[in-house]
Amino acid sequence: MQYNILWADDEIDLLKPHIMFLTNKGYNVTPVNSGADALDRIENDRFDIVFLDEMMPGMTGLETLAQIKQQQPNLPVVMITKSEEEHIMEDAIGSKIDDYLIKPLNPNQILLSVKKILDNKRLVTEKTTLSYQQEFRNLAMQYQDRIGHEEWADIYKKLIYWELELESSEDQGMAEVFSMQKSDANANFCKFIEEEYEEWLNDPRSNKPILSHQLMKQKVFPHLKGSGEPLFFLLIDNFRYDQWKMIQPILQEYFNIEEESSYYSILPTTTGYARNAIFSGLMPSEMERKHPHWWVSDENTPDGEEGLNNHEQDFLQKQLDMNHLNIKMSYNKILNTNQGKSLIDNFNNLLNNQLNVIVYNFVDMLSHARTDVQMIKELAPDEAAYRSLTRSWFQHSPLLDFIKKVAEKKCRLILTTDHGMIRVQKPVKIIGYRETNTNLRYKHGKNLGFDDKNLMVCRKPERIFLPKPHVSTSYVFTKEDYFFAYPNNFNQYVNLYRDTFQHGGVSLEEMIIPYIDLKAK
Repeated sequence: MQYNILWADDEIDLLKPHIMFLTNKGYNVTPVNSGADALDRIENDRFDIVFLDEMMPGMTGLETLAQIKQQQPNLPVVMITKSEEEHIMEDAIGSKIDDYLIKPLNPNQILLSVKKILDNKRLVTEKTTLSYQQEFRNLAMQYQDRIGHEEWADIYKKLIYWELELESSEDQGMAEVFSMQKSDANANFCKFIEEEYEEWLNDPRSNKPILSHQLMKQKVFPHLKGSGEPLFFLLIDNFRYDQWKMIQPILQEYFNIEEESSYYSILPTTTGYARNAIFSGLMPSEMERKHPHWWVSDENTPDGEEGLNNHEQDFLQKQLDMNHLNIKMSYNKILNTNQGKSLIDNFNNLLNNQLNVIVYNFVDMLSHARTDVQMIKELAPDEAAYRSLTRSWFQHSPLLDFIKKVAEKKCRLILTTDHGMIRVQKPVKIIGYRETNTNLRYKHGKNLGFDDKNLMVCRKPERIFLPKPHVSTSYVFTKEDYFFAYPNNFNQYVNLYRDTFQHGGVSLEEMIIPYIDLKAK
């Protein structure tokens, strides 16, 4: 592809060697002597980039730049000047130039600027593709071996890194290769969970990760001992590691990252089980046994899960008491924008507490809404769009305003979640009684009918510390990107739920989730 360059300089004749250099490199250069001539040519011809001298008689470079941006806001402009005065640079940068060169010019300096602007996407794509090709084999060999939970967390983070790198690539073939590798990694991870999960919960000597019910005691409570400073614990429901990467640059304007790590969600990877486990410090069967008045079964529960989590504050207070932490604590659950604004209005009162827990459910509501609302489906048709939607929401949400206040007061912020989610693609049939729960990624009940293929089956729920309402109760979890569908109206059910984001089963996305410790700058 031949690019067209417009070069405006009142001493354009002196720049003929540079113009010939660019012409020999394959660029088509149109020289003009003034800002007015540049504007005339832009109005009548198509250009890919403009070189603009700052000190021209008549209309200056900065004045010409302002006119160019009014006519064609997205046309790249490189400002060229003899002056190194700071205010000129600031004016140019503030006017959204794409590069800034200082005379005397060097041919390679000019070429680098052109390539950086015009060939950036192609060069980045080529370099990204080559780098991923080199990494592909290393990743595949790593997860084919017998590895532990730390290595799996590392693999998942590397996959997210490459997913985000390849997202902007124009090489769709490489994107398809990555998709197959991620699917293969997920299949191997599910085998790992099937082999290790029960042992993690029953063998104290096993090499296990931090799990949901251990999170507060091992990661949060140590910050409360011996410190009178307010600690803000923010749990964004349904928040994956890739979504954290989308908002990380925004938060790093206000915070230093003290720790960026991960922990594992318990099964089922749902709000009712995993989040209650976080705040209680107990596994689900222990909650049911010790606090039957707070534990709610998800049998016959409508698709909304919030009724299962009405006692999070009670669970948390009990866990604080059990750990002899006699501190002042607040708990706020944010379900809508108005509640988010009220939290900001009440911020100064929160500074009187040693621990402030905030549960933000917007991401969870967004993922469920995507199932039901056609507009959301159209806004987030794939993973990249969903990440973009999350970032856009965060940038314009009361949550970011709240986080800025935390930073202003130089407080510590812990950001995490209770489970992730996965975009489901493939249906698997199941038959159950009326009281069987409605979640698409896991089922429990008596006499369930299913094919064991693509499922993790637990016929002894007590072994993984899950409630057992009936003698014959068993739990089944979908693996990878499968989801449950009933034989009745099977095709209609599949068309409704395929390509939606769900949670409750076994996958990298649902189980390996971020834990971020942030200290205000």
